[in-house]
Amino acid sequence: MTDTVTVRKPQTKAKPERPRLWKVILLNDDFTPRDFVVAVLKAVFRMTEEEALGVMLTAHRKGACVVAVFTKEVADEKARIATEAGARAGYPLTFTTERED
Repeated sequence: MTDTVTVRKPQTKAKPERPRLWKVILLNDDFTPRDFVVAVLKAVFRMTEEEALGVMLTAHRKGACVVAVFTKEVADEKARIATEAGARAGYPLTFTTERED
């Protein structure tokens, strides 16, 4: 008989990495009516009237404003939908995405 004792190492579970997040950014322009921008923010990003007004005014005053933060796929899709809404109405409304650090 042997006096050897086998001790198992506890298995460490690999933690899944959180997906990187991306910011959706509204860019200011001098042609898209404020009411239209607010309507797009409410429709695409499900903002309240007050939230949408705040984002629109910040973009108007500072040139750009972060609208929301999502995974890359969601951010790209929402930016595309919102930008296309402006284009369909004949406005240069532009939303971009940028990786959040």
